[in-house]
Amino acid sequence: MQDPPAWELVAREELQDCAVFRVTRSLARSPRTGELHPFYGIVADAWVNVVALTAADEVVMVRQWRHGAERVTLEIPGGIVDPGESPAEAAARELLEETGFGGGRLEPLGSVNPNPALFGNRVHTFLIRGVAPLGPVQNAGTEETSVVLVPRGEIPALLRAEAIDHALVVAALFRFQLAEGR
Repeated sequence: MQDPPAWELVAREELQDCAVFRVTRSLARSPRTGELHPFYGIVADAWVNVVALTAADEVVMVRQWRHGAERVTLEIPGGIVDPGESPAEAAARELLEETGFGGGRLEPLGSVNPNPALFGNRVHTFLIRGVAPLGPVQNAGTEETSVVLVPRGEIPALLRAEAIDHALVVAALFRFQLAEGR
C-alpha cells in the first residue's frame, strides 16, 4: 500500500497567541489538483502525562475543573514541558505540583500526537513506581486539583464507565497496560 502524496506548504501565519498555544493558518497546495487550501493548526509545546503508582498499588490521580468540558474530570497528573526542561523532568515536576507526591522510579512509556489534524506536538507518558507524599499540592495560577488514590484494579471499570474520559489520559493508561503486559 502506497502512502498518499505530501501537500506542499506555501505559507503559514500566526493568527493568535493564546499563552499556552498559538493558532496558525497554513496555505497548502493539493498534490492531486494543485489547488491552494487553507488549514488551521494549534502550535503547542510538548506535554507530559504521569501514571504514578504508590507502594500500595494505587494510581495517583487528580480531580480538577476543566473549562472546555465545563465540569470536574478525573485524570492523571500532567502538563506542559517548560523551556529548558526534559519531558522526564516535567513529569516529575507536574506530579509533585499537582499531587504533592514524588520519588520513585521513572520509566518512559512512549509518546503520541494529541490530534495530528490540528497539533504537531507530542504528549510523553511516564510511569513512576513507588511514589509517596512529599508535601502539599502546589497549584499555581488558575489550576486547582484534589488528589484521588485509585486502586490499580479499579482503573478498567472507571474507563468502561467513562468516569475517566480525557482521551490523552485514556491513551496513557492504555500504554501503561501494554507495558505491564495486560
